[in-house]
Amino acid sequence: MGSRVVVAMSGGVDSSVAAACVVERGDEAIGVTLHLAGERSRCCSLEDADDARRVAERLGIRFYVANYRDRFRSEVIEGFADAYLAGRTPIPCVTCNQRFKFDYLLERARVFGADRVASGHYARIDRDPASGRLRLLRASDPRKDQTYFLFGLDQDQLAATEFPLGQMTKDEVRARARALGLVTAEKPESQEICFVPDGDYAAVVEGIRPGRLPGEGDVVDAAGRVLGRHRGIHHYTVGQRRGLGLASSDRLYVTALDAARNRVVVGGERELEAPVARVEDVRWISGEPPPAGTRATVRVRHRHEGAAARLEPGPDATLVRFEAPVRAVAPGQAAVFYRGDEVLGGGWIAGSAT
Repeated sequence: MGSRVVVAMSGGVDSSVAAACVVERGDEAIGVTLHLAGERSRCCSLEDADDARRVAERLGIRFYVANYRDRFRSEVIEGFADAYLAGRTPIPCVTCNQRFKFDYLLERARVFGADRVASGHYARIDRDPASGRLRLLRASDPRKDQTYFLFGLDQDQLAATEFPLGQMTKDEVRARARALGLVTAEKPESQEICFVPDGDYAAVVEGIRPGRLPGEGDVVDAAGRVLGRHRGIHHYTVGQRRGLGLASSDRLYVTALDAARNRVVVGGERELEAPVARVEDVRWISGEPPPAGTRATVRVRHRHEGAAARLEPGPDATLVRFEAPVRAVAPGQAAVFYRGDEVLGGGWIAGSAT
């Protein structure tokens, strides 16, 4: 018997095949499902745990469910609501991955006497031959790459983590699941935030923080002229064009959310562009920031292909100076820095800068 590995099993096809990869190479796999969200969730629900259990039985491995619902609500869902009410556009999947899929799961792995944790993320890890430090790399399949959500991993976590699917395509993963007779082989993917299964973010905010809703307010232009009224800033995100309820011959977009004055600021496409972004709470994969002026490709949201920029790390924030202005740089989203396939690090967009 080889090493003992805890596998994060969400009940989907990716984590199922990740567990199978561990078993097939001769290591001892222990499946763990983290029960996080409620019954309406699109992942990590009790139904998903049942699917994961059936996969574990098929593979002949031990399986456990760990209940983290209270922590998930306080650390992820409530933070999500608070961010919207503060005029930011949160991305809770980053927090979930950092805290639950790695921090807490690594703690659980040590209880089991496991050497490391495996997950179904599409990403790769290797070691820099020059420095000896571990590197986080994009997946071989760029369509499935999930490194945007993993920029917070440090050297110790990378040393105790593996991504068995990093070299595989989604089609290959499903084919492997079919060949093994896994019940998750044809299970559809969840595309939305797990605790917002119907896509109604505002309703989640209202349900979590009913006593803190700001109510209606003014929609203004950059000069402060009132153009209309809004339903509450948690209904809007930077870059939004539809649903503004304004009569205008020009295309108008949300360019900023002023929570302090309960205002939605709108403008044209040019006003939506940012030449510089201020990024806070930055994590560097190597443990150290790169030199000022380092060239990188920066993704400012999950589906963003990335924009060429220069990085200026500082004690409180990193300034990202784009070679060409970037649209809809939304406070609350993650900015992740790449050098080729390597993830240098990332942090949270605080706003635009000069």
